[in-house]
Amino acid sequence: MATISFARGELAAAETAILTALAGQAVTLPRHLLAAKIFRAGGNLPAALQHCEQALALGRTPETLLEHARLLTALRDKGAVAAWRAVLAADVRSAEAKARLGRLLWEGGEIEEAVRWLTDAANAKAPASVWFDLATAREDLKDRKGAIAAYRKALSIRPDFAEAAVNLAIQLQEEGDMDAAMIAYGTAYKQKPATLGMIAMALTSAQTGRLWLDREALRHSLGG
Repeated sequence: MATISFARGELAAAETAILTALAGQAVTLPRHLLAAKIFRAGGNLPAALQHCEQALALGRTPETLLEHARLLTALRDKGAVAAWRAVLAADVRSAEAKARLGRLLWEGGEIEEAVRWLTDAANAKAPASVWFDLATAREDLKDRKGAIAAYRKALSIRPDFAEAAVNLAIQLQEEGDMDAAMIAYGTAYKQKPATLGMIAMALTSAQTGRLWLDREALRHSLGG
């Protein structure tokens, strides 16, 4: 019943069913793992983590390791990096683990290793968010051309990714390609008009930028 209710998105019924199962039958790894997934879906992360750790105590399977890493990441727990490394030790092909580990390493300032993992994760099936993370990490390594390529890939997957368009424009501007930068800024503005202030700041702060004293003129230049 818990499995069926969870599959249907009936979280309250799923919680009741799994707790009844855990109270009335022998404790098993699959039951605790299902409980962890149900509680995570319902936003009760502490309860989810408790059940996940009980599942791990019964067996460190690839699925339990993956759920544990997801939970620690959601909880912003410092053990998340080690948890994703454990997932990769169990399944070196896990694109999710590579992407999550790369992101966490970047946040922690370990940029070179972050780029390695994110590069591995950025395959043909990777979502735009992975390419965006790779681009920002490459920026930190001063790999401007690599960052531009990754931002372009993110936008090819998700054309409405305004933040990627702004960042792409900034990198193009730094490269001195103002025509291409203005096109990217225009893309960002059309997708998200609230980026106008960010665009104006970027254009006036860089050595290769342009100065608009009139915001209406800037809007017009961006196609607004």
